[in-house]
Amino acid sequence: MAWYPGATKMELQPESDSQPAIKPTQFIVHSIVGPWTARRTYEYWRDSTNLESHFGIGYAGDIAQYIGTETRADANAAANRRADGTGAISVETASNLTATDAWTDEQVEELIKAGVWAHQHPRHNIPLRLCRSADDPGFGWHKMHDAWNPSAHSCPGPARIRQFREVVFPGIVARATGKTNNPPQEDDMDPVDVWAYKGKGEKHDAYSYLRGTRGAVTALTAQVGALTATVGKLAQGGGLDAAEIKAAAEAGAQAALAQLGDALKES
Repeated sequence: MAWYPGATKMELQPESDSQPAIKPTQFIVHSIVGPWTARRTYEYWRDSTNLESHFGIGYAGDIAQYIGTETRADANAAANRRADGTGAISVETASNLTATDAWTDEQVEELIKAGVWAHQHPRHNIPLRLCRSADDPGFGWHKMHDAWNPSAHSCPGPARIRQFREVVFPGIVARATGKTNNPPQEDDMDPVDVWAYKGKGEKHDAYSYLRGTRGAVTALTAQVGALTATVGKLAQGGGLDAAEIKAAAEAGAQAALAQLGDALKES
């Protein structure tokens, strides 16, 4: 049995030991019509039905494997196991209750990684193409061929079929053939680099602006304090009336703000 190292192993018994072997030639994706985690899907297979898939992927990208890929899983009707011993790897994915939503970015990434592994495993025979018929080796979705989907439902849903054609399968092909890098990682910038950053056309780095702003605010605070003290003395001396004191205060504040603006431009 082949177990994908990128998935959490949640082995279903007795199915894992009792169901017949297959030679995997297809990779078929599904929606489980429930917003379930990979573990909740395992519990459903274990406790509520005699059906199962090889894998389950939750919205957050949690992925579990329930049966080895060289053992039959009962999720794809005629593709489960054929008379010649070939069969499909099945992947259930969390969805809304009507299977109309798109896969999350996390689900897309796990589908791509699992698809690459399934293609590259030496005991699988899954070529990088969409299945041209129900028996043709390759990749597909549940609704793709009637023999896989005798109840004629829309699984995994129109939005996800489009995603599989436009995003997931091209991603599998590109990554399996080395034509793309792994998903970009976040750039962990050193704090020194952050403060040394200069915007386009800027003369100074971020630290210079911060330092200049601090100096300007300190100066402004001192000026406002002095202005307040002066206004207080004028009021006590009776040399100005209330309107004149207010006008003086407003003029001083405006001048101080203008000075702060000039300091920020120059820093």
